[in-house]
Amino acid sequence: MHFAFTDEQEALRAAARGFLADHSSSEQVRRAMASELGYDPEVWKRIASELGWTAVAIPEAYGGLGLGAVEVAALMEEMGRVLLCAPFFSSVCLAGNALLIGGSEEQRREHLPAIAEGHTLATVAWTEPGGDWGASGIAATARRQGGEFVIDASKRFVLDGLAADLLIVAARREGSVGEEGVSLFAVPSGTAGVERRALPTMDPTRRLAEVRLRDLRVPASALMGEEGEGWGALRKTLDLAAVALSAEQVGGAQTCLDHSVAYAKERVQFGRPIGSFQAIKHKCADMMVAVESARSASYYAACVAAEDGAELPVAASLAKAFCSDAYFRCAAESIQIHGGVGFTWEYDVHLYFKRARATEVFLGDPAYHRERVARNLGL
Repeated sequence: MHFAFTDEQEALRAAARGFLADHSSSEQVRRAMASELGYDPEVWKRIASELGWTAVAIPEAYGGLGLGAVEVAALMEEMGRVLLCAPFFSSVCLAGNALLIGGSEEQRREHLPAIAEGHTLATVAWTEPGGDWGASGIAATARRQGGEFVIDASKRFVLDGLAADLLIVAARREGSVGEEGVSLFAVPSGTAGVERRALPTMDPTRRLAEVRLRDLRVPASALMGEEGEGWGALRKTLDLAAVALSAEQVGGAQTCLDHSVAYAKERVQFGRPIGSFQAIKHKCADMMVAVESARSASYYAACVAAEDGAELPVAASLAKAFCSDAYFRCAAESIQIHGGVGFTWEYDVHLYFKRARATEVFLGDPAYHRERVARNLGL
């Protein structure tokens, strides 16, 4: 594998960094996260129509740019640097991949062009009140009734679930357990029987929702793939999402390091900058090692995902576990270096700390992914 970005990928990164510097400043992030939608519709429109980020991972046949996981990781790292408030991860990394992997040709042609254009916001609803991120946590049921499926479910922690136009819902055949019997359904959020409410979150820059499906009736055409065979597609979708999220965590960890170094240079204590004290130097050095190691893990996983390698499950879990630990450690150390002001509203450090903690758990915490790696290796 070649781990250097190509000239085109570097250009994408540079363009993303320039755009986000102008449209995702601290003031703009705070304004967006306090808004009704949780993001700026004008910025989202420009991301989709002018920059084409929503089309990056979608094949040209469905109106996309036909790029891959490395380009998505490059964008996610830049977004993570500035805590961009936007439904990119839910629409592109979750729902878009679910449709590509598990959807029928008809479903792809119906939904992917609108996602690529940024007109349709979509997400995946699979987790439930038990908080289990794996197949065993799916208790929602889907039963055939004539030419329809009847779904009953209570989904939690649905990313951008309140704003989404399309929900990819995971439910299982009655009586099935584990990875057997799971199906995916493409459900327009306006369908009768869909109830949604916002959930209070630790991270104010990212919205989660509860989605309840009460006697929801959908046509058989909503079924993605074969009935009861949806876990494989969902599992791969979650692996690709974990790779993308690990890149976002690297970007956030890098900003924590940058903010800490800048503050250590300007904060004077006992007549000298605190960055001159050995204890602070050691903290910053340890943070740098954590960031660079996490970046390597994330980039490796992105390369595996781009090549559709068989080791994707292991690479994705390794990246998610390591990058989660690194981000939270850097955010916590940044709070310590800033001292008491680190958790005041005037400084951004607490926002990165909250994003670090939230992403540490989302898609499974480090312990979950390390156990998954062990199982894949036969330990």
